[in-house]
Amino acid sequence: MKTIYKKTVQIVLVILIASVSMSLQAQNMSASYITISGVVKDKKSNKKLEYVTITVPGTNIGTITNTDGEFSIKVKSDFNAKALEISHIGYFNTKYPIKEEEHDVTIYLIPHVSQLKDVIVQAVDARNLVEQAIGKIGDNNSTKANMLTGFYRETVKKRRNYINISEAILEIYKTSYTDGISGDRVQVFKGRRLLSPKASDTLIVKLQGGPNLSAFLDVVKNPELILDVKTLSDYKFELEESAMLNERPHYVISFTPQVVYPYPLHYGRLYIDKQSLAFSRAEFNLSMDDRNKATQAILRKKPFNLRFKPEEVSFLVTYKLQDGKSYLNYVWSEVKFKCDWKRRLFSTGYTIVSEMVVTDRKDENVIKIPNKEAFKENYVLSDKVGNFYDPHFWEDYNIIEPTESLENAVNKLKKQYK
Repeated sequence: MKTIYKKTVQIVLVILIASVSMSLQAQNMSASYITISGVVKDKKSNKKLEYVTITVPGTNIGTITNTDGEFSIKVKSDFNAKALEISHIGYFNTKYPIKEEEHDVTIYLIPHVSQLKDVIVQAVDARNLVEQAIGKIGDNNSTKANMLTGFYRETVKKRRNYINISEAILEIYKTSYTDGISGDRVQVFKGRRLLSPKASDTLIVKLQGGPNLSAFLDVVKNPELILDVKTLSDYKFELEESAMLNERPHYVISFTPQVVYPYPLHYGRLYIDKQSLAFSRAEFNLSMDDRNKATQAILRKKPFNLRFKPEEVSFLVTYKLQDGKSYLNYVWSEVKFKCDWKRRLFSTGYTIVSEMVVTDRKDENVIKIPNKEAFKENYVLSDKVGNFYDPHFWEDYNIIEPTESLENAVNKLKKQYK
């Protein structure tokens, strides 16, 4: 069997002196746009909700809340949009009226407590259900070429401190969902970088091909990851308690490896729309049963005298239903590991997080991204981002609002360079 992990998350570890940082700048918004920003919370517990989808009904515009529950979305004035629609797994959808530019708004979502007992569901074979959903991908997902606009962020933390932040506006060309990912291409349109100025950071951590994860981790379009019918027997599938997503009931199916290969498999959960059998969400992790196998799967290069210890590799992929079709909405990955130099007592923990939210989409007059302009798998965004730097980076693009900890890291370095 072909090992596919050579194309998954790859970390390049080298010894370097930290580069001079580039300050982050923001441009004033164009008068033709209005911005609405704030936080989304649980109505009952007042808990801030992460990864909540924010969209403008009737358009392809959207964003997502960060891990602090915060969001910011920009809407063209000439759209005459009346409301934002907010949706999240386990909650009723809600709409927030658009009147004028607003900031610091608080939007509450009401938990959706289903009163239905899944008596019939218990008789459904979980694996067979996954096979049926795979068979309906051509019906449930776009069979046209699409061009997605996405906001991508890549961060590296050493212990609790950010040491690398790279951001980019991406264009993602996607062929039909019946064609696989071989024809999909990612192009970095604009980008910016922030690097640690500390000379003590002798180890620079890099994520190879990061923006390409936006296409590669589309599990519905790239079935080799976890949805290949030929390898479903490698996993044990079980039905769990149903969940509501976008006010539609969903099957929740967990899967765990039940065979052993020379490379690691995944475990996680799939969310399948009960009515259409469309995949709406996938949460999965790389198995850490054998750390040596995990290391081979994710580590591309390291110094000879450095010991690498993988801790966790996690992924989240969500899809958005629009006009009867399911489209890629959000891709998130997190890699946690520890490193220590031989003959040294203590190890240092690192975390790499990448995330991409689709902020716009079009399927008319779509032109394929030329291969020479596509972001290559062996590229590192933090190395290449200077080629795409623009002092007017923000412009009118929607982004993932930075978390409080990330903002603090940016502001701290800004002050150091004033």
